[in-house]
Amino acid sequence: MSQNVTSMEQRRARRRAVDFTTIVTDAITGKPIGQLGNLSTTGMLLIAAHAPRSDAIYQVSLPLPGPGRVEPIELGIQEQWHESTPRAGQIWAGFRIIAIEEHDAARLANWVENSGAP
Repeated sequence: MSQNVTSMEQRRARRRAVDFTTIVTDAITGKPIGQLGNLSTTGMLLIAAHAPRSDAIYQVSLPLPGPGRVEPIELGIQEQWHESTPRAGQIWAGFRIIAIEEHDAARLANWVENSGAP
């Protein structure tokens, strides 16, 4: 676990904790892959029922609240680490964002920066 803690401590981008239930969906299969734990402009933490494949790349969609609306953004993400949680049947998984459309990146940056969370 020390390797994972070291990776988490080296994060540079501000992360915003999610204060609403957000299901992240595989854009290819249409199946949910996990619930969003936190999000930054460079990565995310997912809480999942099953461990992702190491270094796997996913194309995902997730709803992102905006002024008066909730619209999905699409991302390409790559698994960086995962570990079991103290709660049986749950996995924490860290992902790096590797692809995002310019307009979705702007929405994401705005959402992260307008957070009151550290």
